[in-house]
Amino acid sequence: MTEAPAGDRARLNGIDVRYRVAGDGPAVVLVHGLGEDGGAWERQQAAVSGWRTYAYDLRGHGGSGLGAAEGRLEQLRDDLLAFLREVSGPAVCVGFSLGGTVVLAAAATAPELVAGAVVFGTSTVVGKAAVEFYEERIALVRGGDRQRLAAAMRADTVAALYGTDADAEAVTARRMAAIGDGQGYANAAAAMAGLRQRPLTPALAAVRCPVVVVGAAQDTFCPRRAADIMLEGLKAAPCAVTYGEIPAAGHLMNVEQPAAVTDRLVTALRSVG
Repeated sequence: MTEAPAGDRARLNGIDVRYRVAGDGPAVVLVHGLGEDGGAWERQQAAVSGWRTYAYDLRGHGGSGLGAAEGRLEQLRDDLLAFLREVSGPAVCVGFSLGGTVVLAAAATAPELVAGAVVFGTSTVVGKAAVEFYEERIALVRGGDRQRLAAAMRADTVAALYGTDADAEAVTARRMAAIGDGQGYANAAAAMAGLRQRPLTPALAAVRCPVVVVGAAQDTFCPRRAADIMLEGLKAAPCAVTYGEIPAAGHLMNVEQPAAVTDRLVTALRSVG
């Protein structure tokens, strides 16, 4: 692979995809959560050595195009698989929240491309309340009221933090910048809402690579129950599975405890690599 500067681009699966690359060594692809972009992994890309890390912007987030958005997890999964085939090569894939769901979907579909999976704050099925949440956010985007959407994003950001000194206003501003006009955010929210009727959990039996599941002790968006459902689904898979937890953090664990997330990531990469 040739060296690519931060913010390089590739044409994948019908859209232009922006990504950032750092380091040298075995490939690791980092997949961000809903309402973020690849910059969410900036601290990890700066701190992790011994691996070549790629952080790309999901469809309609950051600098990546939206294209013909389908509102389906399968499309976001196929975007990741295209990145693995055409940019990074086979890699350990790391995902946060929505990104973790995308990673597990890819691992279940193309084991030859996903050498390991590390997922933070992830769910493979959602309940009725979560669907209502996603539908409300989609309606805000479609309504075109940027001020109301920003207010909702701020409320969601505060709810995803736990006893922290994090600047909620600054975090909200970064998230609003990452979603642009909101269409990619709505598309990804629809994909997550689809897990109510079409859970990913049964597909976990097809995962072949080692999996590390990481939760946050005070995560109310993806609580321990979500991890337990994943772990139960992975029991049917012929792969090694481990679970760990980051204390004193809500869902946005990489905002509140970035050093702990980095430590967990490095430990996980050593175990699955």
